[in-house]
Amino acid sequence: MNKIVIEGIKLYAYHGCLEEESMIGGNYTVDITLEIDFTEASKTDDLTKTIDYVNVYQIVKAQMAIRSKLIEHVCKRIVSELKKEFQTLKNVEVKLSKLNPPMNGNVERVSVLISE
Repeated sequence: MNKIVIEGIKLYAYHGCLEEESMIGGNYTVDITLEIDFTEASKTDDLTKTIDYVNVYQIVKAQMAIRSKLIEHVCKRIVSELKKEFQTLKNVEVKLSKLNPPMNGNVERVSVLISE
């Protein structure tokens, strides 16, 4: 099976359990792995035979704009929307990372990963 990997989607969003996070927001990154048979696209150079990365980005951006307390919830929404939009997906993996989380310590990022 073939895979399309989109790495390092950078977005600013307002997720978190703390009230300050809903006002101040923070930086996030999203990595997507799409498992799909794009054999036909690779032979014909036809975008309609694969997944348009622009559409993937738009789905991620739209879901990240909807505030949630938990990044687990946001990640699941992204997975669900990708599966709904792209019927040809065999598997999708989404890694959502919250950069510099407010944890009273020096933590670079906290990530969740869902694969379905």
